[in-house]
Amino acid sequence: MTDPVRLSKRLAEQLGCSRREAELYIEGGWVSVDGQIIEAPYFKVDDQQIELLPGAVAAEVPPVTLLLHKPAGQPTATDPASAQVQLAKASHWSGDDARFLPRDRHLARQTALLALEPDASGLVVFSQQREVIRKLADPRDRLEQEYIVEVAGEPEEGGLALLAKGIGHRGRVLPKAKASWQNETRLRIVLKAPQAGDLRQLCEAIGVQMLSCKRIRIGRLSMAKLPIGEWRFLGEHERF
Repeated sequence: MTDPVRLSKRLAEQLGCSRREAELYIEGGWVSVDGQIIEAPYFKVDDQQIELLPGAVAAEVPPVTLLLHKPAGQPTATDPASAQVQLAKASHWSGDDARFLPRDRHLARQTALLALEPDASGLVVFSQQREVIRKLADPRDRLEQEYIVEVAGEPEEGGLALLAKGIGHRGRVLPKAKASWQNETRLRIVLKAPQAGDLRQLCEAIGVQMLSCKRIRIGRLSMAKLPIGEWRFLGEHERF
């Protein structure tokens, strides 16, 4: 028996490589301990069987952007640690056609962007990619956001046209919004950079009550068929 040591140290000794190379193999999902893939370099091992899988490459796991269909009633994570927990509790969508397999590293150090209110559902973006973070966090780059809003009540006549011009409510001017009826109880609302409470107040301003809302698009990127409670990778050629 030997004293437990970090997996990265044991692998480096076994392969005769550097500790950094060993960490890259582990983080890339290329190392098994007693037949189980381990992706944490700090994982402690003693006399277990450690194996480097065929085709292993000591390369950095590239930064990624993840798209989550957030359920209503769940707050959007506000820091990387809680983001990792939120994504780990969700499932990777089986219909994702990403070019690589999900790794633990993909869920770590994620920045939540354009957070939704807890009672809203829909598309939320998490990213490790600097260019995506810059674009979505830049207050000057006001991307359109599209929502489906379930409402109750009778709207005032010409209310939707007023929303497009900018309507005052409770002492403030609300953001301009393009609105149309999807059916008798659902509004499709498109606006830029909404703040907390804006959608609810837009509905109140024209005489209806918001019951629920779901964000289905940010910029050019639609949530499409992504199931609730699941996430997928942003595609290589997808842009906001």
